[in-house]
Amino acid sequence: MNHVADLVSDHPPVARVSAATAEPRTPDDTLAAGRPVVPVAPGAHAAPALRAGIDRPTVSFELFPPRNPFAAPRLWETIRAIEDVRPDFVSVTYGASGKTRETSRTLVTQLLRETTLNPIAHLTCVGTSRAEITTIVEEFLDGGVRSFLALRGDPPVDQPDWRPHPEGVNTSGELVELLREIESQRCIASPSQAVRARVRPLSIAVAAFPRGNAATGGTRAQDVASLLAKQEAGADFAITQVFFDADAYLGLVAEAREAGVVIPIIPGIIPTTDPSRLLRVQELTGVPVPRELLDLLGSADNELDRHRLGTRAGVDLINGVLDGGAPGVHVYTFNKHHAALDLLEGAKLHGAGAPRQRPESATAVPTTLEG
Repeated sequence: MNHVADLVSDHPPVARVSAATAEPRTPDDTLAAGRPVVPVAPGAHAAPALRAGIDRPTVSFELFPPRNPFAAPRLWETIRAIEDVRPDFVSVTYGASGKTRETSRTLVTQLLRETTLNPIAHLTCVGTSRAEITTIVEEFLDGGVRSFLALRGDPPVDQPDWRPHPEGVNTSGELVELLREIESQRCIASPSQAVRARVRPLSIAVAAFPRGNAATGGTRAQDVASLLAKQEAGADFAITQVFFDADAYLGLVAEAREAGVVIPIIPGIIPTTDPSRLLRVQELTGVPVPRELLDLLGSADNELDRHRLGTRAGVDLINGVLDGGAPGVHVYTFNKHHAALDLLEGAKLHGAGAPRQRPESATAVPTTLEG
Protein backbone atom coordinates (compact mmCIF):
# COMPACT_ATOMS: atom_id res chain seq x y z
CA MET A 1 0.00 0.00 0.00
CA ASN A 2 1.20 3.54 -0.61
CA HIS A 3 0.89 4.05 3.07
CA VAL A 4 -1.36 1.41 4.19
CA ALA A 5 1.06 11.37 8.44
CA ASP A 6 -0.25 20.91 10.55
CA LEU A 7 0.19 18.60 13.72
CA VAL A 8 -0.29 21.77 15.77
CA SER A 9 -3.43 21.02 17.73
CA ASP A 10 -5.61 23.38 19.68
CA HIS A 11 -5.69 21.11 22.69
CA PRO A 12 -2.88 20.96 25.24
CA PRO A 13 -1.91 17.39 26.16
CA VAL A 14 1.15 17.19 23.87
CA ALA A 15 4.10 19.28 25.01
CA ARG A 16 5.03 22.07 22.61
CA VAL A 17 7.76 24.66 22.34
CA SER A 18 7.90 28.32 21.46
CA ALA A 19 9.57 29.77 18.39
CA ALA A 20 12.21 31.27 20.64
CA THR A 21 13.38 27.91 21.98
CA ALA A 22 12.78 25.55 19.07
CA GLU A 23 15.79 23.92 17.41
CA PRO A 24 14.78 21.89 14.35
CA ARG A 25 16.18 18.44 13.58
CA THR A 26 18.06 17.74 16.77
CA PRO A 27 17.87 14.59 18.90
CA ASP A 28 15.84 16.53 21.47
CA ASP A 29 12.14 15.95 22.05
CA THR A 30 11.12 19.02 20.05
CA LEU A 31 11.08 20.28 16.51
CA ALA A 32 10.70 23.79 15.16
CA ALA A 33 7.66 25.71 16.38
CA GLY A 34 4.57 24.73 14.46
CA ARG A 35 5.95 21.34 13.44
CA PRO A 36 5.19 18.01 15.11
CA VAL A 37 6.38 17.97 18.70
CA VAL A 38 6.70 14.37 19.74
CA PRO A 39 9.41 12.46 21.59
CA VAL A 40 12.41 11.37 19.50
CA ALA A 41 13.77 8.08 20.74
CA PRO A 42 17.61 8.20 20.69
CA GLY A 43 17.76 4.41 20.57
CA ALA A 44 15.66 1.31 20.29
CA HIS A 45 15.04 1.09 24.01
CA ALA A 46 14.73 4.68 25.09
CA ALA A 47 12.72 5.61 28.15
CA PRO A 48 9.08 4.56 27.76
CA ALA A 49 6.66 7.14 26.42
CA LEU A 50 4.96 9.00 29.22
CA ARG A 51 1.40 7.72 29.41
CA ALA A 52 0.50 9.69 32.53
CA GLY A 53 1.09 13.24 33.58
CA ILE A 54 1.69 16.20 31.30
CA ASP A 55 2.89 14.37 28.21
CA ARG A 56 1.29 11.54 26.28
CA PRO A 57 1.89 9.62 23.08
CA THR A 58 0.41 11.10 19.93
CA VAL A 59 -2.66 9.42 18.45
CA SER A 60 -3.56 9.65 14.77
CA PHE A 61 -5.57 7.83 12.12
CA GLU A 62 -5.53 7.16 8.40
CA LEU A 63 -8.65 7.68 6.28
CA PHE A 64 -9.30 7.30 2.57
CA PRO A 65 -11.84 9.03 0.32
CA PRO A 66 -15.05 7.04 -0.20
CA ARG A 67 -14.93 4.99 -3.38
CA ASN A 68 -18.55 5.77 -4.18
CA PRO A 69 -21.33 8.03 -2.80
CA PHE A 70 -22.85 5.15 -0.84
CA ALA A 71 -19.67 4.82 1.24
CA ALA A 72 -19.69 8.48 2.34
CA PRO A 73 -22.12 8.10 5.29
CA ARG A 74 -20.02 5.32 6.83
CA LEU A 75 -16.88 7.40 6.38
CA TRP A 76 -18.45 10.39 8.12
CA GLU A 77 -19.70 8.19 10.94
CA THR A 78 -16.07 7.15 11.43
CA ILE A 79 -14.86 10.75 11.19
CA ARG A 80 -17.25 11.89 13.92
CA ALA A 81 -16.31 8.94 16.13
CA ILE A 82 -12.57 9.52 15.89
CA GLU A 83 -13.06 13.28 16.23
CA ASP A 84 -14.46 12.67 19.69
CA VAL A 85 -11.19 11.09 20.87
CA ARG A 86 -9.31 14.25 19.83
CA PRO A 87 -6.49 12.78 17.74
CA ASP A 88 -3.43 14.84 16.98
CA PHE A 89 -4.03 14.46 13.24
CA VAL A 90 -5.60 12.33 10.55
CA SER A 91 -4.03 11.49 7.21
CA VAL A 92 -6.01 11.22 3.98
CA THR A 93 -4.76 8.86 1.31
CA TYR A 94 -4.10 9.82 -2.29
CA GLY A 95 -4.26 7.07 -4.89
CA ALA A 96 -1.25 6.02 -6.93
CA SER A 97 -0.79 8.25 -9.98
CA GLY A 98 -3.26 10.69 -8.42
CA LYS A 99 -6.31 8.63 -9.28
CA THR A 100 -8.22 10.00 -6.24
CA ARG A 101 -6.91 13.55 -6.64
CA GLU A 102 -10.27 15.32 -6.59
CA THR A 103 -11.94 13.21 -3.91
CA SER A 104 -8.84 13.36 -1.70
CA ARG A 105 -8.62 17.15 -1.97
CA THR A 106 -12.36 17.50 -1.34
CA LEU A 107 -12.21 15.31 1.77
CA VAL A 108 -9.21 17.20 3.17
CA THR A 109 -10.99 20.51 2.53
CA GLN A 110 -14.14 19.26 4.27
CA LEU A 111 -12.14 18.09 7.26
CA LEU A 112 -10.57 21.54 7.53
CA ARG A 113 -13.88 23.34 7.15
CA GLU A 114 -16.34 21.09 8.98
CA THR A 115 -14.43 19.32 11.74
CA THR A 116 -11.88 20.01 14.47
CA LEU A 117 -9.46 17.49 12.96
CA ASN A 118 -6.00 18.35 11.68
CA PRO A 119 -5.69 16.67 8.25
CA ILE A 120 -2.48 15.63 6.53
CA ALA A 121 -2.78 15.20 2.77
CA HIS A 122 -1.03 12.20 1.23
CA LEU A 123 0.76 13.03 -2.01
CA THR A 124 2.34 10.60 -4.48
CA CYS A 125 4.73 11.46 -7.28
CA VAL A 126 5.30 8.31 -9.35
CA GLY A 127 4.69 8.91 -13.05
CA THR A 128 3.86 12.60 -12.51
CA SER A 129 5.69 15.64 -13.88
CA ARG A 130 7.08 18.35 -11.64
CA ALA A 131 4.70 20.84 -13.25
CA GLU A 132 1.65 18.69 -12.46
CA ILE A 133 2.75 18.05 -8.89
CA THR A 134 3.32 21.78 -8.44
CA THR A 135 -0.23 22.46 -9.60
CA ILE A 136 -1.62 19.82 -7.22
CA VAL A 137 0.37 21.17 -4.28
CA GLU A 138 -0.75 24.71 -5.04
CA GLU A 139 -4.37 23.51 -4.99
CA PHE A 140 -3.89 21.95 -1.56
CA LEU A 141 -2.05 24.98 -0.17
CA ASP A 142 -4.67 27.38 -1.54
CA GLY A 143 -7.27 25.26 0.26
CA GLY A 144 -5.55 25.73 3.61
CA VAL A 145 -3.56 22.48 3.78
CA ARG A 146 -0.31 22.88 5.72
CA SER A 147 0.74 19.24 6.09
CA PHE A 148 1.66 16.55 3.58
CA LEU A 149 2.71 12.91 3.66
CA ALA A 150 5.18 12.70 0.77
CA LEU A 151 5.18 9.26 -0.89
CA ARG A 152 6.70 7.88 -4.05
CA GLY A 153 3.67 5.74 -4.80
CA ASP A 154 3.43 2.48 -6.70
CA PRO A 155 3.92 2.21 -10.47
CA PRO A 156 0.91 0.79 -12.37
CA VAL A 157 0.84 -3.00 -12.02
CA ASP A 158 -1.07 -3.50 -15.28
CA GLN A 159 1.46 -1.68 -17.48
CA PRO A 160 4.56 -3.88 -17.99
CA ASP A 161 6.14 -1.29 -20.28
CA TRP A 162 5.62 1.58 -17.85
CA ARG A 163 8.45 4.11 -17.56
CA PRO A 164 8.91 7.04 -15.14
CA HIS A 165 7.88 10.46 -16.39
CA PRO A 166 10.88 12.07 -18.16
CA GLU A 167 10.24 15.34 -16.32
CA GLY A 168 8.96 13.71 -13.17
CA VAL A 169 9.81 13.36 -9.51
CA ASN A 170 10.99 9.81 -8.92
CA THR A 171 11.55 9.51 -5.17
CA SER A 172 9.80 10.70 -2.05
CA GLY A 173 12.98 12.58 -1.10
CA GLU A 174 12.74 14.56 -4.34
CA LEU A 175 9.07 15.18 -3.56
CA VAL A 176 9.98 16.57 -0.13
CA GLU A 177 12.51 18.90 -1.79
CA LEU A 178 9.88 20.05 -4.29
CA LEU A 179 7.37 20.75 -1.53
CA ARG A 180 9.93 22.89 0.29
CA GLU A 181 10.78 24.67 -2.97
CA ILE A 182 7.14 25.44 -3.73
CA GLU A 183 6.58 26.79 -0.24
CA SER A 184 9.72 28.94 -0.46
CA GLN A 185 8.68 30.42 -3.80
CA ARG A 186 5.21 31.23 -2.48
CA CYS A 187 6.73 33.05 0.48
CA ILE A 188 9.09 35.02 -1.77
CA ALA A 189 6.23 36.00 -4.08
CA SER A 190 3.82 37.04 -1.34
CA PRO A 191 4.70 38.84 1.94
CA SER A 192 1.32 37.84 3.37
CA GLN A 193 2.03 34.20 2.53
CA ALA A 194 5.39 34.52 4.25
CA VAL A 195 3.65 35.74 7.40
CA ARG A 196 1.17 32.87 7.24
CA ALA A 197 4.04 30.42 6.83
CA ARG A 198 5.72 31.79 9.95
CA VAL A 199 2.52 31.24 11.91
CA ARG A 200 1.80 27.80 10.41
CA PRO A 201 5.00 26.33 8.95
CA LEU A 202 4.67 23.61 6.35
CA SER A 203 4.92 20.14 7.89
CA ILE A 204 6.07 17.16 5.81
CA ALA A 205 5.89 13.51 6.80
CA VAL A 206 7.40 10.55 4.96
CA ALA A 207 7.09 6.77 5.03
CA ALA A 208 9.36 4.27 6.77
CA PHE A 209 9.46 0.49 6.42
CA PRO A 210 10.34 -1.61 9.48
CA ARG A 211 11.32 -4.64 7.39
CA GLY A 212 12.33 -2.82 4.23
CA ASN A 213 10.08 -1.86 1.34
CA ALA A 214 8.87 -5.17 -0.05
CA ALA A 215 7.22 -3.39 -2.98
CA THR A 216 10.64 -2.33 -4.29
CA GLY A 217 12.63 -5.26 -2.94
CA GLY A 218 14.43 -2.95 -0.56
CA THR A 219 16.10 -4.00 2.67
CA ARG A 220 15.84 -2.28 6.03
CA ALA A 221 19.36 -0.89 5.58
CA GLN A 222 18.32 0.62 2.25
CA ASP A 223 15.22 2.13 3.83
CA VAL A 224 17.28 3.64 6.64
CA ALA A 225 19.51 5.28 4.02
CA SER A 226 16.41 6.50 2.21
CA LEU A 227 14.94 7.82 5.45
CA LEU A 228 18.13 9.76 6.15
CA ALA A 229 17.94 11.27 2.65
CA LYS A 230 14.30 12.26 3.25
CA GLN A 231 15.29 13.92 6.52
CA GLU A 232 18.06 15.86 4.76
CA ALA A 233 15.55 16.90 2.08
CA GLY A 234 13.38 18.51 4.75
CA ALA A 235 11.08 15.84 6.21
CA ASP A 236 9.79 16.52 9.72
CA PHE A 237 8.72 13.04 10.81
CA ALA A 238 8.01 9.56 9.50
CA ILE A 239 5.14 7.08 9.73
CA THR A 240 5.83 3.40 9.27
CA GLN A 241 4.16 0.84 7.10
CA VAL A 242 2.30 -1.95 8.92
CA PHE A 243 4.22 -4.51 10.96
CA PHE A 244 3.17 -7.20 13.41
CA ASP A 245 5.92 -7.39 16.02
CA ALA A 246 7.38 -4.62 18.14
CA ASP A 247 10.97 -5.71 17.44
CA ALA A 248 10.54 -4.83 13.76
CA TYR A 249 9.75 -1.23 14.65
CA LEU A 250 12.31 -0.97 17.45
CA GLY A 251 15.01 -2.44 15.21
CA LEU A 252 14.26 0.14 12.52
CA VAL A 253 14.47 2.97 15.05
CA ALA A 254 17.77 1.66 16.44
CA GLU A 255 19.36 1.44 12.99
CA ALA A 256 17.95 4.82 11.95
CA ARG A 257 19.31 6.57 15.03
CA GLU A 258 22.70 4.95 14.51
CA ALA A 259 22.69 6.27 10.93
CA GLY A 260 21.88 9.82 12.04
CA VAL A 261 18.10 9.93 11.60
CA VAL A 262 16.70 12.13 14.37
CA ILE A 263 13.16 12.89 13.17
CA PRO A 264 10.32 11.14 15.06
CA ILE A 265 9.30 7.77 13.63
CA ILE A 266 5.64 6.99 14.37
CA PRO A 267 4.59 3.32 14.18
CA GLY A 268 1.69 2.53 11.86
CA ILE A 269 -0.69 0.03 13.47
CA ILE A 270 -3.42 -2.02 11.81
CA PRO A 271 -6.27 -3.46 13.91
CA THR A 272 -5.67 -7.22 13.96
CA THR A 273 -9.27 -8.40 14.22
CA ASP A 274 -10.13 -9.39 10.64
CA PRO A 275 -8.05 -12.26 9.16
CA SER A 276 -9.27 -11.67 5.61
CA ARG A 277 -8.18 -8.01 5.77
CA LEU A 278 -4.83 -8.99 7.23
CA LEU A 279 -4.23 -11.38 4.36
CA ARG A 280 -5.22 -8.70 1.86
CA VAL A 281 -2.76 -6.27 3.48
CA GLN A 282 -0.11 -8.99 3.26
CA GLU A 283 -0.82 -9.35 -0.46
CA LEU A 284 -0.60 -5.60 -1.05
CA THR A 285 2.45 -4.83 1.08
CA GLY A 286 4.47 -8.03 1.13
CA VAL A 287 4.54 -7.86 4.93
CA PRO A 288 3.77 -11.40 6.16
CA VAL A 289 1.07 -11.91 8.79
CA PRO A 290 2.42 -14.16 11.59
CA ARG A 291 0.98 -17.66 11.39
CA GLU A 292 0.37 -17.62 15.13
CA LEU A 293 -1.82 -14.51 14.80
CA LEU A 294 -3.94 -16.12 12.09
CA ASP A 295 -4.20 -19.30 14.17
CA LEU A 296 -5.25 -17.24 17.19
CA LEU A 297 -8.03 -15.54 15.24
CA GLY A 298 -9.04 -18.87 13.74
CA SER A 299 -9.45 -20.37 17.20
CA ALA A 300 -12.25 -17.95 18.11
CA ASP A 301 -15.68 -19.47 18.73
CA ASN A 302 -17.51 -16.53 17.21
CA GLU A 303 -17.02 -13.07 15.72
CA LEU A 304 -17.16 -11.33 19.10
CA ASP A 305 -14.50 -13.64 20.52
CA ARG A 306 -12.34 -13.11 17.43
CA HIS A 307 -12.63 -9.35 17.85
CA ARG A 308 -11.59 -9.65 21.50
CA LEU A 309 -8.57 -11.82 20.70
CA GLY A 310 -7.48 -9.61 17.82
CA THR A 311 -7.83 -6.45 19.88
CA ARG A 312 -5.75 -7.98 22.64
CA ALA A 313 -3.00 -8.80 20.16
CA GLY A 314 -3.10 -5.25 18.81
CA VAL A 315 -2.95 -3.76 22.30
CA ASP A 316 0.10 -5.89 23.08
CA LEU A 317 1.77 -4.55 19.94
CA ILE A 318 1.00 -0.93 20.87
CA ASN A 319 2.28 -1.43 24.40
CA GLY A 320 5.44 -3.00 23.01
CA VAL A 321 6.32 -0.05 20.78
CA LEU A 322 5.35 2.57 23.37
CA ASP A 323 7.42 0.86 26.04
CA GLY A 324 10.29 0.90 23.55
CA GLY A 325 10.07 4.67 23.14
CA ALA A 326 7.64 5.20 20.25
CA PRO A 327 6.31 8.78 20.17
CA GLY A 328 2.74 7.64 19.50
CA VAL A 329 0.67 5.44 17.19
CA HIS A 330 -0.90 5.97 13.77
CA VAL A 331 -3.89 3.65 13.24
CA TYR A 332 -4.98 2.47 9.80
CA THR A 333 -8.78 2.56 10.11
CA PHE A 334 -9.96 1.31 6.69
CA ASN A 335 -12.69 3.90 7.30
CA LYS A 336 -14.10 1.82 10.17
CA HIS A 337 -13.87 3.13 13.71
CA HIS A 338 -14.98 0.32 16.04
CA ALA A 339 -11.83 -1.82 15.90
CA ALA A 340 -9.56 1.24 15.86
CA LEU A 341 -11.16 2.82 18.92
CA ASP A 342 -11.31 -0.49 20.80
CA LEU A 343 -7.59 -0.78 20.16
CA LEU A 344 -6.93 2.64 21.64
CA GLU A 345 -9.20 2.00 24.59
CA GLY A 346 -7.35 -1.21 25.38
CA ALA A 347 -4.05 0.66 25.28
CA LYS A 348 -5.51 3.50 27.38
CA LEU A 349 -5.03 5.98 24.54
CA HIS A 350 -8.72 6.60 23.91
CA GLY A 351 -9.05 10.28 24.80
CA ALA A 352 -7.52 13.34 26.35
CA GLY A 353 -10.57 15.14 27.66
CA ALA A 354 -13.96 16.38 26.53
CA PRO A 355 -14.47 16.71 22.77
CA ARG A 356 -13.79 20.13 21.34
CA GLN A 357 -16.71 22.14 20.05
CA ARG A 358 -17.25 21.61 16.35
CA PRO A 359 -17.87 24.39 13.85
CA GLU A 360 -21.55 25.09 13.26
CA SER A 361 -21.18 23.73 9.74
CA ALA A 362 -20.07 20.40 11.21
CA THR A 363 -23.26 19.61 13.09
CA ALA A 364 -24.69 17.60 10.22
CA VAL A 365 -23.06 14.49 8.78
CA PRO A 366 -22.57 14.89 5.02
CA THR A 367 -23.96 12.02 2.98
CA THR A 368 -21.87 12.77 -0.11
CA LEU A 369 -18.61 14.48 -0.87
CA GLU A 370 -18.85 17.86 -2.53
CA GLY A 371 -17.18 18.69 -5.79
